[in-house]
Amino acid sequence: MLQGFFQIALTLLIVVGLTPILGDYLARVFMPTETRLDPVLRPVENFIYQISGVDPQKNMTGRQYSFAVLISNASMGLLVYLLLIFQAKLPLNVTHLGMPTWDTALHTTISFLVAADLQHYSGETTMSYLSQIAALGFLMFVAPATGAAVGIAFIRGLTGRPLGNFYVDLTRFIMRVLLPISIVGAVLLLIIGVPETLAGPQTVTTLEGMNQTIARGPVAHFESIKMLGENGGGFFGVNSAHPYENPNGASNLLEIVFQLCIPAAFIYTYGIFIGNKKQTDLLFRMVFAIFIVLIGVTVVGEFQGNPLINSLLGSQQPNLEGKEVRLGWVETALFAVTTTSTMTGSANGAFDSLMPSGDFCALINMFLQVIWGSVGTGTAYLLIYLFLSVFLTGLIVGRTPEFLGRKIDRREITLVGLIVLIHPLLILLPTSITLAFTDTLAGISNPGFHGLTQVVYEYASAAAGNGSGMAGLGNSQPAPTALWWNLTTTLTLLLGRYIPIIVLLLLADGMSHQQPTPVTRATLPTDTSLFVGVTSASILILGVLTFFPVLALGPIAEAFQLVSGR
Repeated sequence: MLQGFFQIALTLLIVVGLTPILGDYLARVFMPTETRLDPVLRPVENFIYQISGVDPQKNMTGRQYSFAVLISNASMGLLVYLLLIFQAKLPLNVTHLGMPTWDTALHTTISFLVAADLQHYSGETTMSYLSQIAALGFLMFVAPATGAAVGIAFIRGLTGRPLGNFYVDLTRFIMRVLLPISIVGAVLLLIIGVPETLAGPQTVTTLEGMNQTIARGPVAHFESIKMLGENGGGFFGVNSAHPYENPNGASNLLEIVFQLCIPAAFIYTYGIFIGNKKQTDLLFRMVFAIFIVLIGVTVVGEFQGNPLINSLLGSQQPNLEGKEVRLGWVETALFAVTTTSTMTGSANGAFDSLMPSGDFCALINMFLQVIWGSVGTGTAYLLIYLFLSVFLTGLIVGRTPEFLGRKIDRREITLVGLIVLIHPLLILLPTSITLAFTDTLAGISNPGFHGLTQVVYEYASAAAGNGSGMAGLGNSQPAPTALWWNLTTTLTLLLGRYIPIIVLLLLADGMSHQQPTPVTRATLPTDTSLFVGVTSASILILGVLTFFPVLALGPIAEAFQLVSGR
């Protein structure tokens, strides 16, 4: 147990140390200013702009930026869908896999396109090497880069700068951030023991004298960008619980750090853009404190174990169900909170086997989307809560609210309200429909409180772009209910990704054209502990209370049920 807590402390210290370094580098990439990679990458980027007809000096409006996001993502999605549909006739299909069903291919394409990577299939038995590399691996770069570009455009607009050019931001983030860091990560994973090969499965003779086929493939590079870009899709069906994706404690530490480094750094980058690192430090501490609390609640729940099992054993034992022994229950708890807070959605253990407190914390992360949130857009959502806090405090003191020297008018607060309301709508509406037809549509295998949590979790994961799942829903082929889950979560994935993106860009565009107002004694300072306290209260009140009924009927009720021994 002490070793597990040491690993948690070490992980958090590494993230805290990397945040200002990577945050400063991200600011240099997007401002942009000179970096050490410029002599190598600038000619490559200019060549890309030339052949694609992009003018890197041309700034886009909010509408143009939104259109560029939608048209580019639609084109990439169509390409990937065709690759998946025709994978049986394409090369690098060493295991001779057939075509996935049309709805599985559609769901997979959309899921990876929006950086959720919610998988209703098992990777090693469904996708060829080409599909894993050229289709899904391709989207693992462009999907987080899209989120980063939108996040930076939003920050630029808030500070009165032009939004920039989407294609330039997309290219620079891939070339200067994702590609170099993921290459280093892939090499480190190779050294640790993660395979990278185009050879087919290996048949071996076990100690019992039986033959066993062991799946393998180009895993190391897939795993690296999966974590760094907060993608989360597993090369194998059991994701990072598989020893070829996450063989030991060293790989587990690297994967957790990779998940946290970019979203944490984006908060620091925001401070550089606004020229106020004090506000950044306070925001970082707020998010970090909530993160630690969620880790603590999850770890305590796993340490106390299942009361029903403890009563049978006659002693208290940690919850080891669904855990990998080589990693331990502490690291599973840390991984679960990290992967749901960063919207990575990967898993090194079974979410379905977590104690109710763990599922409660995972749901809170996906409901809020700001601890730490997705690449780029997570910081943007955090700033939305700053908007709300400024607006609420402005109402209290009877003053027109201002943020970063620009007034928040009716149009701005309407757009902010739309972002806040669309998320619960996309979760609660399909959940209610699904629960109304549990047998014909959902195929829920666990009745009662746990079954409710599974349904809510699936749609929360899709709406937040997380991608993790609790299983038990019959959402994989050939279950008759798979079509329902594929289509409804596909719609949730699309709306949960692109509606907020469009609204964020329109909001940023409007703020960028407002005339700055001078700072006076009546201006509400946003870089104080009091204001950050109001912001944290706004996050908890607006984010948590909206979903409290489903939390009460799901993990909270299940926890009371376990304690009562029923």
